[in-house]
Amino acid sequence: MIAAALLAPGSLWLGWLLYGLALLWALWRAPWVELCSDQRRQHLLFGTILGLFLLWLVRRDFASGLSFHFIGMTAVTLLLDWPLAVLGGLAAQLALVLMGRQDLQALGVNGVLLVLIPVLITEVCAQQVERRQPRNLFVYIFCSGFFPAGLAALATLLCGLGLLWFDGLYEMPPWLDDFIGYLWLVMFPEAFINGMVVTGLVVFYPDWLETFNRTRYLSAPWKDDEPPS
Repeated sequence: MIAAALLAPGSLWLGWLLYGLALLWALWRAPWVELCSDQRRQHLLFGTILGLFLLWLVRRDFASGLSFHFIGMTAVTLLLDWPLAVLGGLAAQLALVLMGRQDLQALGVNGVLLVLIPVLITEVCAQQVERRQPRNLFVYIFCSGFFPAGLAALATLLCGLGLLWFDGLYEMPPWLDDFIGYLWLVMFPEAFINGMVVTGLVVFYPDWLETFNRTRYLSAPWKDDEPPS
């Protein structure tokens, strides 16, 4: 998470523009009829917003204006699908703003970094997995949950550093040349947390996952030349 003081006005406006367009698209594509008629889905959405809010509160704030915390949007995207995941991320951000833990001016940039990028990476990976229609449960867990979360953490971190370098308002630390070694300390915990959440949902509550095909993954295996029973 980046404070508004570290960003140029042009970057702040660009962040609001990109995030605003994505929010409008998510509002248009969100399943409002199913959400209003399904109380279980409402509970999942509100519970996910609370979980994101609490997760983003557990963070390390630096005096420079930067904050580090886990993202968790990969599991949220698989749980709610991308439109509600984007809107849920916005709701968690607004709660942080009301508590004074996030700058309202930088909400757009942080929304792009912490919400849009992870959701986009997760959605692309999930679509690629679904297109190939694997019957192995672990393919879904690793290729839709574990690896996309690590890639999302990497992309968010690199995009954030690139934005800070481009604006030139933040003095980069002298040890940035050794930064590649620290990437694994960010990627693996993010991948592990999201992978464990997805695994728990698959085992105990597979019906909660909007992107999980229970019929294909949890049905009895069959040979390629035999139809499923």
